[in-house]
Amino acid sequence: MLKGGMQESHEQDGAEPDGRPTGRGRRREALQALQASLFARMEAASNEELLARRLAVAIGEVRCLINLAEAGEIIPMSSIAAPTRVPLTRPWYLGLVNIRGSLVGIVDLAALAGGEPQTVVRDARVLVFAPSLAPNCGLLLSSVMGLRHLSEMQKISIDDDKKAELIGVIGRYKDRDGTEWEEIGLATLLQDTAFLNVGR
Repeated sequence: MLKGGMQESHEQDGAEPDGRPTGRGRRREALQALQASLFARMEAASNEELLARRLAVAIGEVRCLINLAEAGEIIPMSSIAAPTRVPLTRPWYLGLVNIRGSLVGIVDLAALAGGEPQTVVRDARVLVFAPSLAPNCGLLLSSVMGLRHLSEMQKISIDDDKKAELIGVIGRYKDRDGTEWEEIGLATLLQDTAFLNVGR
């Protein structure tokens, strides 16, 4: 009776009396290993998907891609007061805005690159840098056009034949419609002396 009870207990535990797993125990371990492997693959795929996504925006006439990991909030210009100009700063440094109690400096990259200054139209936005980069820095955007996936675009070379229209360009892509996009690295901008030198 006791022996039979011990045998039943071992079978329920999925192990032989000597500790080796029974067929049922081996199947359970295999299932757990499979589930763990699938979860790891799903997590890796999710991370890769996120890394390949870009925020699509317009800065003046230039279509740009921004890494989501470097982007913070996107604020409609219509929801905040006009930037307060800072004396003795360059024209492309538009001034400071108050975003929920934090002062954020706004830069017009189009004007910085020597192009036409952006006009603050209805679709204009402020892109605040991610907190890990520079939470008190923002870019003026003419518009936001949703998300794009790099796998749906063709990467084209950055060469001297076509000068980048903006500073901070780390990549160039062409979509299926033939439209070219410049990827702007916000971390790269923060290392560019032209971007950092706001004073006259």
